[in-house]
Amino acid sequence: MSQRPDLNALSPDQLRALAAELMVSLESQEHALSQKDRALVRSNAIIEKLTHELAILKRHKFARRSEQLDAAQGLLLDELIDSDLAAIEAELAQAMSDEEKAAKPKQPPKRAPLPPELPRTLIHHEPENTQCRCGCQLKRIGEDISEKLDYLPGEFTVERHIRGKWACEQCETLIQAPVPPQVIDKGIPTAGLLAQVLVAKYSDHLPLYRQERIFGRAGLAIPRSTLAEWVGACGVQLQPLVDALRSTLLEQAVLHADETPVSMLAPGKKKTHRAYVWAYCSTPFSELKAVVYDFAPTRAGEHARNFLQGWQGKLVCDDYSGYKAGFGNGITEIGCLAHARRKFFDLHQANKSELAAHALEYMGQLYQIERETKDLPPDKRQRIREDKARPIADALHQWMLAHRQKVPDGSGTAKALDYSLKRWKALTRYLEDGAVPIDNNWVENQIRPWALGRSNWLFAGSLRSGQRAAAVMTLIQSAKLNGHDPYAYLKDVLSRLPTQKNNAIGELLRQNWTSAVIRKV
Repeated sequence: MSQRPDLNALSPDQLRALAAELMVSLESQEHALSQKDRALVRSNAIIEKLTHELAILKRHKFARRSEQLDAAQGLLLDELIDSDLAAIEAELAQAMSDEEKAAKPKQPPKRAPLPPELPRTLIHHEPENTQCRCGCQLKRIGEDISEKLDYLPGEFTVERHIRGKWACEQCETLIQAPVPPQVIDKGIPTAGLLAQVLVAKYSDHLPLYRQERIFGRAGLAIPRSTLAEWVGACGVQLQPLVDALRSTLLEQAVLHADETPVSMLAPGKKKTHRAYVWAYCSTPFSELKAVVYDFAPTRAGEHARNFLQGWQGKLVCDDYSGYKAGFGNGITEIGCLAHARRKFFDLHQANKSELAAHALEYMGQLYQIERETKDLPPDKRQRIREDKARPIADALHQWMLAHRQKVPDGSGTAKALDYSLKRWKALTRYLEDGAVPIDNNWVENQIRPWALGRSNWLFAGSLRSGQRAAAVMTLIQSAKLNGHDPYAYLKDVLSRLPTQKNNAIGELLRQNWTSAVIRKV
């Protein structure tokens, strides 16, 4: 401890220097306290928000169900609410300090033992070193056993984890191998079973009440409320991986964007309203194969601006006005020729229009050039476009201008021509850059799983459940784009996630993941 200076013995300059040091120290302490206070206020606000949301969901869960919902809709809503409850509980646990957690002890769940007839796999966990620090050899005095439920398609198995206890007779030291970390702490499902539930729900579009029946035929009917809790907890754990993928995607210079409606039922309401899933993905020419879904309560353009905030590049999209606010602020609009072609295709289907047939012939030539150059590098593709596609596009433009003067305003032909003529600059920007695709069909293909899921889900139970579906489907669809089996990918990710450092989360992204990095268990 430093000796306190004698103030009477200090000169005026020394006193001023000492006062300045004390002021700097005081300001530093005040700044540190201010940061802690702000963090505490922020943490308390998050806890208060989640607690309020939890209370609303619990009240709705145990209240009388709306008579307007049929049996299947009721089952879907129940499982979505249970998933949301589990997700909020997981987020609350992350937001609370250790002292707050200790002050609110959670009642441990009462689980029935797993059926004894299920096959068991014994997994032993023993200390690496059984030599005591005092020099004596430890003796095994017992063991702790925990069981995890695993699942292979059509068959349940049980992992029996045996953790031996080793003690020293001289100094009474006791050591034991630690409990292997799990995505769901102290839960019974293995990473394989969790991956199966997620893939079945979000890739095969099987609601949890159907999975409950399937599991029952395999030998153990897991209550859908339990399955829903697993889904909610996994959604929270997987979100950092989705956030990392979004950051990686926004490093691309060219992106696709599209949106599709999904019905959403807010808890306590008797009607659904239209929410939207926005999809953003890299181009088919990019080395990165990725798609990120963003679930939003409306189709307002602010959702696209929030997702793309700070990004600059070329955006391939349809003519929806929600994207237009970002154009000119570092974002360049790339039109979709497929949308323009669709106008003439519908016109030709309706009345066999010769003018529409002629336009389709021109556009068919442009698409033929794209098919011939799809495997070429961007610079070669751009040169071929300039030599072959540019003259065709210019001829098509002049042809459209000439025929627009001959057709009456308001006719179907005029509308088809006007759609292309008003957007001609955006429609032909792809000719200037070989890394830019001709249309937005690629992202429309990536958003198709949502159209398939709508027929099974019927609706999203809440904004939270829609965002969870978007997160899990982001990882599943991106795994498929990279040629990976989504079950194998999610199983491995869920196995490694509990011990993965936050600054290394990108290692689990599917473009960095191969079968060679699957952890051996």
